[in-house]
Amino acid sequence: MRHRILHLMCLITCVAVLMTATYAQESHWATADDKTAKFMIDMERKWAEGVCTNNGVISELLADDFQGTSTRGERYNKADALRDEKGFQSAHDCALDDAKVRFFGEDVAIIYGSEHAIGKDKSHPDAKQCQVWTDTWLKRNGKWQIAAAQDNKVDCK
Repeated sequence: MRHRILHLMCLITCVAVLMTATYAQESHWATADDKTAKFMIDMERKWAEGVCTNNGVISELLADDFQGTSTRGERYNKADALRDEKGFQSAHDCALDDAKVRFFGEDVAIIYGSEHAIGKDKSHPDAKQCQVWTDTWLKRNGKWQIAAAQDNKVDCK
């Protein structure tokens, strides 16, 4: 009898742990009227447009411990992004093409997006450049910021 009670308690504990882990991993796509998702997408739009003009979005958008991977496979941090933002802008017609937000709990969101610009590559000033990216957003002290980014160059469609 004692063995069965111990077995039952172990089983209940395992089920509780699994249910907690499953709940913590639940995710959902943002709805069209989600105010947080709209804010994030607007900030992503400003970052995409910032390739054409210094709009000052990076200082608030990126977390201080931000790490990104460029389309060339190079790592960059917030200081690198701020330096690029303040540099000469050769591109034009910069725009966000698409962005979809997926929330993971209360404090994490991942945005899957795409954008384009013309003249981003100084050696081909009339060439349209397209990229897809994945940005990881974290909410810290009530403030949403991008903590990580992965950018990939793709053929424009």
